[in-house]
Amino acid sequence: MVDYTEGAGIQYHIGLKEGDVGKYVILPGDPKRCGKIAEYFDDPMLIADSREFVTYTGTLEGEKISVTSTGIGGASASIALEELCNCGADTFIRVGTCGGMQTEVCGGDLVIATGAVRMEGTSREYAPVEYPAVPDLEVTNALVQAAKKQKFTCHTGVVQCKDSFYGQHQPEKHPVSYELMDKWEAWLRMGCLASEMESAALFIAGAYRRVRVGSVFLVIANQEREKQGLPNRQVHDTDSAIKTAVEAIRGMIRMEKREDRQRK
Repeated sequence: MVDYTEGAGIQYHIGLKEGDVGKYVILPGDPKRCGKIAEYFDDPMLIADSREFVTYTGTLEGEKISVTSTGIGGASASIALEELCNCGADTFIRVGTCGGMQTEVCGGDLVIATGAVRMEGTSREYAPVEYPAVPDLEVTNALVQAAKKQKFTCHTGVVQCKDSFYGQHQPEKHPVSYELMDKWEAWLRMGCLASEMESAALFIAGAYRRVRVGSVFLVIANQEREKQGLPNRQVHDTDSAIKTAVEAIRGMIRMEKREDRQRK
């Protein structure tokens, strides 16, 4: 591969080198969320700010931990994951927002993905479409335990991933409305909990790189509740999702330390 940094020794897009990040990395989309997430770390420092990729590194339970923003969508998220893997990271938690699909999934709830519909393009450049997009079981279980511990309302199940935000919210205006609307109905009938944009690409890229990936989302609102005239509260504060990710990593660090002591 061409070295686009011309010998600078850093990853071309994220602006990081080996040692800049911890084993554990939280992946929000919005660069502005990185500072908020880093406040949960001990001694956080801004390490890099390149394009949509902002990175802070600190510690948690004595272990190095980082947060790197990915921007919107699977394409940039997969770039972040690939380059973070090159820097030594191996456990990732996507923290973001989603739109509820099933009527019991309400604004302010959390959704933890157990799988993702690959209705996006990035993952297809990694694996045939028959290969399932699923998260790491240990990371997923840690997220569920963390949400329960903090008594957050949480749903677990399959999410739908897409590339076009407006293809979801205004499908009737698109030339391929017939496909968008028919498939949306199929995902509803199959029990998809929520719609978002990054998990499928991250799960597939993570499987390829042999690293652990999980996802937790804040439900902003639910368009299906809106269609049915049901109350549809909007919530934009992602703090519950952030706390769930941080607590999940804290739990995994503690578990790994116990296992290390037992082996000794």
